[in-house]
Amino acid sequence: MGEERPTQERHTPVLLDRCINLLAPAIEAAGEGAVVVDATLGMGGHSEALLQRFSELHLVGIDRDRQALRLAGERLAPYRNRTDLVHAVYDEIPSVLEDLGIARVHGVLFDLGVSSLQLDERDRGFAYSYDAPLDMRMDTSTGQSAADVVNTYSEEELRRIIRTWGEEKFAGRIASGVVSAREAKPFTTTGELVEAIRSVVPAGAARTGGHPAKRTFQALRIEVNEELTVLTRAIPAALESTDVLGRVVVMSYHSLEDKIVKAAFSAGTRSSAPVGFPVELEEHKPYLKTLTKGTEAPTDQEIADNPRAASAKLRAVERTRSNTTDRNAR
Repeated sequence: MGEERPTQERHTPVLLDRCINLLAPAIEAAGEGAVVVDATLGMGGHSEALLQRFSELHLVGIDRDRQALRLAGERLAPYRNRTDLVHAVYDEIPSVLEDLGIARVHGVLFDLGVSSLQLDERDRGFAYSYDAPLDMRMDTSTGQSAADVVNTYSEEELRRIIRTWGEEKFAGRIASGVVSAREAKPFTTTGELVEAIRSVVPAGAARTGGHPAKRTFQALRIEVNEELTVLTRAIPAALESTDVLGRVVVMSYHSLEDKIVKAAFSAGTRSSAPVGFPVELEEHKPYLKTLTKGTEAPTDQEIADNPRAASAKLRAVERTRSNTTDRNAR
């Protein structure tokens, strides 16, 4: 499915220069001992740029997708003595670092959501634009597939995830239609699901809301991979693993992801002192500094070069002091 093309030709990293420049001060300050975690390695575009620019950097790349790890490994082969590529989910950052004997890192990068590889590989079932097995697992070796979800969840459960994770206003109609259709034949392909959705969503909705299956596919992908649950654990884990003056940079692609990132960052950028407390103790002071004004978006040129970057929202923070709740605080 296009795997014959070099990885570099199949993947255009989103907001590449901005991400590298945000991480640069922390890497340069750490010098020879600098360590950065690419928590969503994908096909290794951001990691390659970091390793090219910073000759003393050690990079830890994490991905739950074994195919992505293999392709990134090929791309990053020239830097194999400065990389550790690990099959894991990004909320497992602390245990990955512990296994590698790394106490603290100086940067963490997240590029959330579905990767270019997963969208482009038709048999993975992430895309609604062509027929494929209804899978959507980022790690195909474990867990339930999208077919399991649509064939076994109750109508109420389907309505809930489609409305909540997909922000789909026709969630009730879609859930009812899916349940009715599966009584005749269980779903096995993306094409079957798309047709079931088309049959219940008003035709006019596509003129303003895009493809009628877009939000349902997003909801199923999030449910199958537990993306928001994992993210809720992952951002605090990354902050906890980051040394003073280290930085955490996150790119999200829809409002639910960005809401989680914003909440985690905001909690560290404001005082935790109780309201009316007469003196702000050291442990109540903020331990994060915001590096971006709200969210930053790609430029028009970046979107033209890589249309998948259009919805990207970037946030970044710097660690300003140790947090007394950290296990490894020094």
